[in-house]
Order: sequence, then C-alpha cells, then structure tokens
Amino acid sequence: MKTKIIPFKDKYINHFRDLNSTWIKEYFHLEAKDKEILENCKKSIIDKGGHIFFAEYDGQIAGCFAFINLNDTVYELGKMAVAPKFHGLKIGQNLLQFAIGFAEDQQWEKIILYSSTKLDTALHIYRKLGFKEVPLEKDLPYTRSDVKMELKLN
Repeated sequence: MKTKIIPFKDKYINHFRDLNSTWIKEYFHLEAKDKEILENCKKSIIDKGGHIFFAEYDGQIAGCFAFINLNDTVYELGKMAVAPKFHGLKIGQNLLQFAIGFAEDQQWEKIILYSSTKLDTALHIYRKLGFKEVPLEKDLPYTRSDVKMELKLN
C-alpha cells in the first residue's frame, strides 16, 4: 500500500478534528487553543492562508497535518496526527516528507513546530529529517510544548 497525500476538503473536517483529539487526549488534554482550531479548522487555518493535508491509506483517511501561516515565508507545522490503527506504517514520516517538499515548492524560508519530550517517536522523525531545536519563547499557546524546532529551507 502506498500513502497518498491529499489536500483539505470540507468533507474531511471531522477527520481532522478526530485524529487530533485522539492523540492529544492519549498523551495530554485538549487545551482552549486546540478546541478553537479543531472545531473551526477551516476558519482558523485555511481562511488565514494556511493548509491542511491528509494521508490516505488503503482508501481511508489515516493521518493529517496543518501548516499555520505565521507570515509569507514562515509556517508552523502543527496538528500532525496518525490514527492508531495505522501506526508503524511510516505514515507520519510520509506526511512530514511531503510537508517539507511542499514548503520548498512554496519557497518558504522555514518551518517551525512545537512538540513535547513525551513524543519520542515524533522528535526522532523530526531530527532525522533535519529539524533542529531552537529556544522556546515565553507565553506559548500550549502548556504541553516543551520543545521548539525549525527547519530552514532553500
């Protein structure tokens, strides 16, 4: 089976919410910022110049991620999730490789992301694909974030 990466469509809104709610609740708890984004992803991401993509595996939506627009050349990679039944199939890695290629095609300067030291597998994949840790700023939108990484492009 090959993972196919597909762009956002309204019919996938519930998949975005459910995929992210599942993993966040497994490790943390839903915060106000999560609820705002997950309940209104089109308004809070797409309508503000961001992007959402989905991984389709064997005809099913298996994962997703979002690019949140910070400015014309810097985007935050966020809300990356893979459904538990698809873990171990390198779907997260495929999503991340696609994300990097997409960002390069858009000629962005860099991608940033926030993560947690609790998410060993995710951090390993980020590092493997070239993301470097940078200092965290104060007043983060999520209390679970204790790692900030960036990938400089082009």
